Amino acid sequence: MNRTTVTAPTTGCAELLAAITDPSGREILDPATGELVGRAPESTVADLDRALAGAREKQPEWAAVPDAERCAVLHRAADAIEAAAPALAELLSREQGKPVHNGPNALFEVGAAAAWLRATASLPLEPETLFDDESGTAVLSYEPVGVVGAISPWNWPIMISVWQIAPALRMGNTVVAKPSEYTPLSVLALAHVLAEALPEGLLTVVPGGREVGAALSGHPGVDKLMFTGSTATGKAIMRSAADSLTRLTLELGGNDAGIVLPDADARAIAEGLFWGAFINTGQTCAALKRLYVHEDVYDDVCEALTEVAAAMPMGEGRDERNVLGPLQNRAQFEIVAGLVEQARAGGGRVLIGGNPEENRPGHFYPTTLVADLDDDNPLVTQEQFGPALPIVKYSSVDDAVRMANRLDAGLGASVWSSDADRAREVAARVRAGTVWINKHGAVDPRMPFGGIKGSGFGVEFGVEGLKALGVPKVVAF
Repeated sequence: MNRTTVTAPTTGCAELLAAITDPSGREILDPATGELVGRAPESTVADLDRALAGAREKQPEWAAVPDAERCAVLHRAADAIEAAAPALAELLSREQGKPVHNGPNALFEVGAAAAWLRATASLPLEPETLFDDESGTAVLSYEPVGVVGAISPWNWPIMISVWQIAPALRMGNTVVAKPSEYTPLSVLALAHVLAEALPEGLLTVVPGGREVGAALSGHPGVDKLMFTGSTATGKAIMRSAADSLTRLTLELGGNDAGIVLPDADARAIAEGLFWGAFINTGQTCAALKRLYVHEDVYDDVCEALTEVAAAMPMGEGRDERNVLGPLQNRAQFEIVAGLVEQARAGGGRVLIGGNPEENRPGHFYPTTLVADLDDDNPLVTQEQFGPALPIVKYSSVDDAVRMANRLDAGLGASVWSSDADRAREVAARVRAGTVWINKHGAVDPRMPFGGIKGSGFGVEFGVEGLKALGVPKVVAF
């Protein structure tokens, strides 16, 4: 198969921006400073139509490439990302806001993208003999679904784009990707770097506004659509996809619960709780968003968690002292601020944070812990998607499980305990796609990840995630 002719790898953020920006495009501003990052090209629905037609034309050629060769291409794509990691991380930090270096940061995200490509290329997926006896033989295999539409969010734009692109390409599909209008430059830069390894026509990025996303979700030229974002948008996508019976994988809102059992060591788990909740400044679907703590250890957990939070500096992402950045956009800032005020008005005790600095540039909301809340407070029942964690006291584990399960969200959850057996017993009662013990949000490319209830359906990652990007075919003889 012919490879695309590409220029030498980009070495710096400025060169990368020069390669992807449009001087007449839409301004993209740094959420930490308000400064101009670059200008993003704006595609139209007509551009989308052309991209999908090109992907349709290219797909049979790519599907004919043996699986081992497709895997080798993914490994070369990982090499290209690793070679461009500093430039990608700097651009990601400037556009999304997360720190470059410290904590689960921009370099972490770029590195995860490369690691996911390699892991996806290494997953075994062989034809399965269902039976072979005197009645006959049946063999199950998976064929490409065709053209995959991929709509990615603004919180982890590079990593989640790879979560969608890597398995789609591995299975012999072509991809048309629509990035969030908040973070198009990071995804355009990713595609520019991947072009050093991918054959031409396999991946097309179509940046644009909501009309482009709406057209993609209902387009008859899409065989499978992958979406990560809000539950409300996921429902709209389902309605749009109905007429063409487009296959869907929807990874939607989380509002993940964490349950701290009475035998937990508060100081031993405090840092894990913090990063479970505040990774990427709380802007993560599978972050810990409501914490239920047994009355026996409630005060100790509040104290230990507050101490950890106080030691985590927040600021501009290229300052190596910072581990937390701003919220990516003003709309999300207002959501978090409003929920914290409702928590305060509802009797919540603010342990730390809750008062953003006035006249500070950027969308910085301070790390905030709110204790003594009722379970029906909006900060508990609504996904805040930011750096504000509600803490709810409970006296009965049965009550904690009931509260954890009562919302229409089921992406992830966690149980924290010094007794592994007891933790597993409680985890078995929690309704979520993934339940972690003594950690939260630790996704892995080898294990399936997906939600239930209002958190969506379908899985990503692992062999099951690969199968979701194909169509099963049985040959019986």
